[in-house]
Amino acid sequence: MIGPRSLRGRLVWGIALLTASVVLGTQAAGLLVLHSWLLDRVDEQLTSFPLPDERMPRPPSDTGITLPSDFRVVVYAATGPRRVTVGHGAAPGPLLPADAAGLPASARQPYSVPAETGTGNWRVSVRSGPDGGVFVICLPLDTVEDTTAKLLWIDALLLLAGLAAVVFLGWIVAGMGLRPLARIERTAGEITAHDLNRRIADVDARTETGRLGVVLNTMLDRLETALRQTRASEERLRRFVADAGHELRTPLTTIQGFAQLALRSPGRTAEERGEADRIIARDSERMSRLINDLLLLARLDREPAIRTTDVDLLDLVADAIASAAPHAPKHRLRLVAAEPVHVRGDADRLQQVIVNLLANALRHTPEATTVQVRVRAAAVSKEDGGTDAPGRCSDHRPMVPGTAVAVVEVTDHGPGLTTEHAARVFERFYRVDRSRSRDNGGSGLGLAIAATITHRHGGRLEVDTDRPVGAVFRLVLPVRPG
Repeated sequence: MIGPRSLRGRLVWGIALLTASVVLGTQAAGLLVLHSWLLDRVDEQLTSFPLPDERMPRPPSDTGITLPSDFRVVVYAATGPRRVTVGHGAAPGPLLPADAAGLPASARQPYSVPAETGTGNWRVSVRSGPDGGVFVICLPLDTVEDTTAKLLWIDALLLLAGLAAVVFLGWIVAGMGLRPLARIERTAGEITAHDLNRRIADVDARTETGRLGVVLNTMLDRLETALRQTRASEERLRRFVADAGHELRTPLTTIQGFAQLALRSPGRTAEERGEADRIIARDSERMSRLINDLLLLARLDREPAIRTTDVDLLDLVADAIASAAPHAPKHRLRLVAAEPVHVRGDADRLQQVIVNLLANALRHTPEATTVQVRVRAAAVSKEDGGTDAPGRCSDHRPMVPGTAVAVVEVTDHGPGLTTEHAARVFERFYRVDRSRSRDNGGSGLGLAIAATITHRHGGRLEVDTDRPVGAVFRLVLPVRPG
């Protein structure tokens, strides 16, 4: 049997106590009303009892007169002593004083007195006679008390039977009503046993348990999403550490090797020393760039706030093209269909985003490839960017359609990207080149840095691959009032 602390037990016993309180209240009220009504009937009989007038013969002083009813009349003389009692029966009479002076002086209404012996009670009415005497008319209350006692027993039996029925039926009904909670409990137990794919079946929003099921399912979905995100974050962290170690190990190994060679071979020629110094300087520079990129990413993650000023994106793009052109003389860099567009942001960081996009396009396309840059104002749409579209990938959430934005597009006519590569191109240390050759790519942090800076500006960095050739990298920034 379920203990008293169970919800089912509390409901049943709570309803039983409430029912008992209501029934007891109604029964008590009924008993009081019935008792009062019966007393009123007795009082009416007492007050309507006719008294003898002066022309009627007086009863003798003995007590042998018997009335054909339950009435008893006690007569007191005008001088006070008790003269005669009219009416006899098996029941003991009322307990009255021997002298009229012992009667209540203010008894205008009938009142109750105990019997001379036993436990019975009488109802008496004191009235003045025509010759100055006092008549006390009495009626026994046996009928009233017997009726009230019988009704009390009937009420007690009905109360016990009703409570038994309420407890029995309430136990069944409460069990049926709590059955959905029992199913939720079993499902929660299965989920606790690492079956995270289970969900609550009862989700009827019209019931309390159904709404509880909806809330629990929503909570479980969020927990599962959080667990997946945690696992993905841990996996990215492990991959990040492995990639960082791989990137740093190669230049460090090179520098260490040539340093040991210099110590062990003091008799090298000037040409050999120059080649070794050149390789050491190149790998030192590469390692320095990698460490700077890692520090920049850590700083961006730790301090998301940026300096906000008015920035002309066209000026930033022109400067970035002018800086990149000498390093890629065989590529054709073109600024097409450009218009001045102003945004609020950090000019240095946005300049770095544009430089990284240009460097990525120049690094991953063959020589003589045309790279076009376009600056324009637009509104978020599938055509102008800022939201999801077929063949478009981004690591940022879509922006609200119709939002005024500034767009910088870097379009190349190179080999392009597959959908698989485009989905991961903004990850840290990710390279499209599976051989991880540094001749065809950098450390894999450039686009990750650009994406992080863009996210700090409330924008979106995306790549479109749904083209015959090449790819389009698009920087989308919200236009905020100055």
